[in-house]
Amino acid sequence: MNERNQMRGDLERFTKSRSWKITAPLRLILSLKRGYLPNGKTIKEYINHFVGLDFQQKKSIFIQKFNKQKNIIDVISDNKKDLYKDKVYINNIRPKFLIIAELTIQQCAKYRVWQKKDLLERLGWSVQVVDWRDNGKVLSELQFCTQVIFYRVPGFDSVLDQVKEAHRLQLEPRWEVDDLIFDLEEYRKNGNVAALPKKEQDVIFFGVDLFRKCMLACGRGLASTKSLAQAMKDAGLPDVGTVENALDLDTMSIVEKFPPGFDKEETDQVWICYGSGTNTHDADFLQAEGGLWAAMLQEEKLCLRVIGPVKVPEKFDRFGDRVERLPMRPYAQYLEILSQSDISIAPLQETLFNNCKSNIKYVEASIVGVSSICSPMEPFSSIIKNGNNGFIATSPEEWCEYFLRLGRDVTLRRSLAQQAMKDVLQRYHPDQVAVQQVFPLYGRPKSVEPEGLRVLSVNVYYKPFSFGGATIVAEELVDGLKQRGVDISVASTRPDVRGRPNGALRYVADGVKVLGLSAPEASDRYGWMDNPSTIPEFTAWLEAVEPNIVHFHSIQGMGLSLLRCCEEHKIPYVITLHDAWWLCERQFMVKADGQYCFQKTISFDVCRNCHSDVVYLDDRQKLMFHALKKAALLLAPSETQRQLYIANGILPEQIVVNKNGFTWPKRPKKKRAAGERVRFAYVGGTEEIKGFSLLKKASEKIENSDWSLTLVDNKLNLGYRSIYEKDWTITGNLHVRPGYSQSELDAFYDDVDVLLFPSQWKESYGLTVREALARDVWVITTAPGGQAEDVVDGVNGTHLPIDGRPDALYEAMKELIEDPGRFANYVNPLKAQLCTFERQSDELLEYLKKYSVLEHEVT
Repeated sequence: MNERNQMRGDLERFTKSRSWKITAPLRLILSLKRGYLPNGKTIKEYINHFVGLDFQQKKSIFIQKFNKQKNIIDVISDNKKDLYKDKVYINNIRPKFLIIAELTIQQCAKYRVWQKKDLLERLGWSVQVVDWRDNGKVLSELQFCTQVIFYRVPGFDSVLDQVKEAHRLQLEPRWEVDDLIFDLEEYRKNGNVAALPKKEQDVIFFGVDLFRKCMLACGRGLASTKSLAQAMKDAGLPDVGTVENALDLDTMSIVEKFPPGFDKEETDQVWICYGSGTNTHDADFLQAEGGLWAAMLQEEKLCLRVIGPVKVPEKFDRFGDRVERLPMRPYAQYLEILSQSDISIAPLQETLFNNCKSNIKYVEASIVGVSSICSPMEPFSSIIKNGNNGFIATSPEEWCEYFLRLGRDVTLRRSLAQQAMKDVLQRYHPDQVAVQQVFPLYGRPKSVEPEGLRVLSVNVYYKPFSFGGATIVAEELVDGLKQRGVDISVASTRPDVRGRPNGALRYVADGVKVLGLSAPEASDRYGWMDNPSTIPEFTAWLEAVEPNIVHFHSIQGMGLSLLRCCEEHKIPYVITLHDAWWLCERQFMVKADGQYCFQKTISFDVCRNCHSDVVYLDDRQKLMFHALKKAALLLAPSETQRQLYIANGILPEQIVVNKNGFTWPKRPKKKRAAGERVRFAYVGGTEEIKGFSLLKKASEKIENSDWSLTLVDNKLNLGYRSIYEKDWTITGNLHVRPGYSQSELDAFYDDVDVLLFPSQWKESYGLTVREALARDVWVITTAPGGQAEDVVDGVNGTHLPIDGRPDALYEAMKELIEDPGRFANYVNPLKAQLCTFERQSDELLEYLKKYSVLEHEVT
């Protein structure tokens, strides 16, 4: 995973590099010479397609190619791009801790990451650990946490983006470290580093600035010692906490397997043990070397045992087998060898760098029952009482004195070791560290138990990435439930955000918590239907917002796996059946030839004309019906839609009608001018199934010129055109205009007398029909179908058969053109029967209450 992410990052940097940009013309020339464009398409394909187009169409294609992406972003965002940048306050989500860490240095990870995870969990926190290199994973996991630590993380651009995201989410991140690796001047004074080859020094010193940059970007710190905490404050951090390296379950379980050092039998040899996991402690060992040499000369019992890559001066060779050199060992073996020793030493060169180090060598020696001699660094001095639970040596003479005293007095050795074990357990037992050091910083997680109903609404699109009628309904219902006191949150998909990898993205839209999921395009039909890649993010969101019930709208591409997540978590869900996707892969039951499939009870014998893979159709039906039948309730926007699902096996008692509301007019319709021609409008797009070609044929048959037709071309909002006036030869006045927003509905329908809705399928609802009816606009619509349920033929509209022919539409338009006076003071007499979002929200709330976990708990 890390290698893949690294390669992806390298590729991105390469394609943005100067050399890549400079060689672009050369790559273009080579592609053209081979007969291909850089995108892989053949030149011949484009020529053949392009020759048949007129100037306006060619111009439109160019606009589409070069401006489409930019304009789509502009339209979708609707001046709300900052939703993805605005700060998101933590409210009403389950407390969770995230540690973003350097995990490759095992010993550091043990004491600063895995110990921290255990300490926090002892306080009741849920803790997630992520390697900082997995940028997509980090950015995604940040969306679900309420606290975050960056441990020993360098300030590369990708990491600074992570820190920036943590600030956007109001997480107040802390940068944690256990070494003074952010101060170049002090690092250079470290004799251990000075002894390294220059190349290794350069690498270390290069990282110092990166660590400092990340630390300052976080703005708060967490240190392993008080001295290190002060150094972080001196570097510019106003708030630095301290949590020491301590004992953990791993260490304690290891030492239980062998007896403590103070219980081992006395022998003629007293072993002094020094262990190091790296080759950067030679200068530290030299602090004890003089006293050790003198003591070993005076006392033949004293022996030296060195574990790890530490250089022992050649003069110690004279002691022969009294000096034992062992290679670095796994941690458990190291502790066992240490426990078989008599004296542990922790010498450190007196520098600020070393004064910031932890006293873990003393802690480890104490827990295995071995006495210690240590340098006078603050972490050692803070616990060692000289001569009581260890020794602090400040000079070669004191080192020698303490080696001789301990080497010659077994009682003293054992007494110091026993007291040291007692003191270390009292101060560094994980229970003590959790309460004494971690709790003051983070406390215990505060359980979030808001009163009343908690609902999670799921729709493939949501603000600011709004698209389609189902999205409008989903957004309005979220707003309606919020106004009714429901704790509402949303899961949706997220558009690509420049420079951001795939992963979850949390933001707030109109006061509602929203999680944008990554839903990559599936490579096959099963992936498109089920999309298990969304499971981790959706599961994390379920756990974060803890809904009593989940309301699914349109989830094409998000996958059925979301419903299984609810099932596994025992969270009830309801589904609004906006379309036929749950029954037919084509969603609107439109066949490959663009015609509506008039099946009521769906048969595979018919379906195989669209899909040859009957095995897939059978698998799909089983999965879909499992999801439907596990639903607590199914909601249909119309009786037409309800009957379709009942005809295909859904029990009548499991499905109810919850009619869609719509945006009602904010003011009365503007008075029609006297003598005004009849004004028609069509908003359905160029699809055959919407009756576009039928409208064109019907319109071109009309001989009377006293009428007008407005065609709404939504593609104009995306920077290109799909409807051309020159293609239409009608006697009336023709106007093509861009799509309108919800806030422009009243103004649009002010200039419309008749809405044309010649859809060639039984629609599940028909939002624009209701919008027009509410604004006193006559509607010519096909019937039957959900689109026609609020249109009474001859009262507030005209019904047309769904027969694929333009004749009935022509006659209806012609009749109205010949009688323009009927629209002078026309008011829809059935307007009061139309559903509102308020009514729909009220109904929905009752259903959600009835079937939620909350209701079942009360019962």
